Amino acid sequence: MSEATISGVHIEAQRGAEHPREDGVDPLVTGIRDRWAGQGMAGGPWPFMAISSVERLHQMLKRALDTELKRFGLSRTGYFLLTTLALIGNGNARLSTLGRILMMHPTTVKLTVDQLEAAGLVERARHPSDRRATLVQITAAGRDQVNAANLALEDPAGALAPFDGMHRALFEALQPARLAAGDLEL
Repeated sequence: MSEATISGVHIEAQRGAEHPREDGVDPLVTGIRDRWAGQGMAGGPWPFMAISSVERLHQMLKRALDTELKRFGLSRTGYFLLTTLALIGNGNARLSTLGRILMMHPTTVKLTVDQLEAAGLVERARHPSDRRATLVQITAAGRDQVNAANLALEDPAGALAPFDGMHRALFEALQPARLAAGDLEL
């Protein structure tokens, strides 16, 4: 187990068996911060290190998430769309609303809905008061599929195992930066 504090949040996590660092040295820090001034780089290393760290973590999370979701025949976009629909009180939303909430291009939303509809995980319906709008409704099969995927994402033997116990702390550590950047509304 290793322990860390991120933005005042205590994190205790298992180190990955594939790449243990018994010496406690973070290669990102050694490779960047410790060489920054010596290589004649202007400014400080922290903006670059923060962005690099988030991007590297993003890539690792995407890879693990894709591995888990593949077992359920879901893409990341499909998973996010199904989860969003499941969280909406009546289980349906306009295509445009899904695009805004998920920060996705309308074409991406439409193509993802096409795939989920073909799999029987969502259905399209006419909006009751706006004939120009299309509603997307999660089906019982879609709800079952996304619930199974959610449980798999918590499996201590799954692809996200290196992050076991850190999901909430990670969210809470990143939340202030997200909010500062203007991610304030759905």
